[in-house]
Amino acid sequence: MTDKLMSDRFKLFTWSVSLYSGKARAYLIKQHIDFDDISPASLEYGAEIRPAIGRWIIPVMVTPDNEIVQDGTDIIDWFETQNMARLPAYPRTPRHLIASLIMEMFGGEGLLRPAMHYRWNFDEDNLDFILQQFGLFALPQVPVDQRHDMALHAASRMRKAAVAFGVTPETAPEIEAAYHETMAELDAHFAAHPYLLGGAPTIGDYGLFASLYAHLGRDPHPLRLMQNNAQMLFRWTERMRNPSSDLVEFTGHDESLVVDDAIPDTLKVLLRRVASDYLPEISSMVAFTNAWLTENMPEKGALVGGVNLGRGIGTCNFDWRGQNISAVVMPYRIFMLQRIQDAFDKLDDEGRSAVDTLLHDTGLGAIMTTRCTRRVARRDNREIWD
Repeated sequence: MTDKLMSDRFKLFTWSVSLYSGKARAYLIKQHIDFDDISPASLEYGAEIRPAIGRWIIPVMVTPDNEIVQDGTDIIDWFETQNMARLPAYPRTPRHLIASLIMEMFGGEGLLRPAMHYRWNFDEDNLDFILQQFGLFALPQVPVDQRHDMALHAASRMRKAAVAFGVTPETAPEIEAAYHETMAELDAHFAAHPYLLGGAPTIGDYGLFASLYAHLGRDPHPLRLMQNNAQMLFRWTERMRNPSSDLVEFTGHDESLVVDDAIPDTLKVLLRRVASDYLPEISSMVAFTNAWLTENMPEKGALVGGVNLGRGIGTCNFDWRGQNISAVVMPYRIFMLQRIQDAFDKLDDEGRSAVDTLLHDTGLGAIMTTRCTRRVARRDNREIWD
């Protein structure tokens, strides 16, 4: 890194339209960490960040010491390991920890289908806003009257990505039905609790915020859905962007988590949602990956996606709500699944027993036994086969 990026503040290269950027930004806001939000269209990103990382991707953080950290989860973990968290993201009790990690994965990965559907399949409400936003953040140096066509080209690529995640005319009705059910369940939870586990956000809140803000709580069509049908969920999206605890509806509440490692009944409902709506895809994804590994046998340390740094290795098929879904298999999701399993494996016998009971009660028992034969690690801001 050159001196051009030297700063006494953290730099976060993000877009407001970016799903995964919101996860990192909300964490920094809640921790009262001073940072500058910078567009990846900036000269710094093109000259310094992209060459160092080897690909165009956000979010990316640069520390005051010029260390580059890419990925929302890695950014959060950097601050946690530096003991800089005002409100630690990782609960210290077993059921809270595992439930929060499961909701982190569900928010960033399990809600990706409705996030893509509601952004790209409602042009009458969304398209003008999206093109303006893409042009504003991606092409700030381009004259306003020239941004539209360039943004439209970028949008066409994202529409194809939506199909790769299983968003099709055939699956759309069930995607919408499932999302309305999920909204109602989230709304019921946030009517009773400020955050997933009480008075402070945990890693599960930050993971959920990824989809539920940038796409589902900001694009015009899904924003209107949320405001009309899930007002307390919408309030939670406001709360997650507020540096204060923002507990005005919860008189007498403080920033402590639910006592005695208890899991609220409304959160158990959400965990059952993960079991019904995302566990089938996890199982299919792991089975495909294990077969792919047997056939391809990548060397230890090999880049996932090879030298081109692609994030997908193929497609898997699974049954979901009466539909057969075909979706891209991204080993990054194996990495997120491993985080849950690793945390479980580190628990003592009493902790594992308590978590086993919770998972059995919510239909998620298989999440600990559905394992990849090889580990996915992140090294130098890239996924590798370990």
